[in-house]
Amino acid sequence: MSVKAIMSRDLIILDLDDNLEKAKQIFDETNIHHILVTDNHKLVGIITDRDVFKHLSPSVGTQRETAKDLLLLHKRVHLIMARNLVTAKASISLNEAVLLFHDNHISCLPVVNSTGEPIGIISWRDIIKIVAHTYRKKIS
Repeated sequence: MSVKAIMSRDLIILDLDDNLEKAKQIFDETNIHHILVTDNHKLVGIITDRDVFKHLSPSVGTQRETAKDLLLLHKRVHLIMARNLVTAKASISLNEAVLLFHDNHISCLPVVNSTGEPIGIISWRDIIKIVAHTYRKKIS
């Protein structure tokens, strides 16, 4: 089975100059943990929910929120995103993807086309779902 068969194609993408407020809003409203960051349609980074919440005050959105807390929301995503990316082509096998996850200690694998544009993403949770589904079929 190739990564293409299970990758998510419904990508949520931020631009380099988008701010943490926009990223936080996306994480608050969705059930995702990774957002791809592009520059002129090319993948240049990844930001995780942990990255965002690590850089924001726990007082954001509460009665204890300060002006300084609000300023942090205006920080640009390119300042905190991961830049050293491990990516894959859609044609690699699921086994190859598992090795990339393991060998590089990553939690998601962006899938890019030949020009470096993101076309999908696969997470370790997607791998677990496939393994669980396959196992259930065997024991049924």
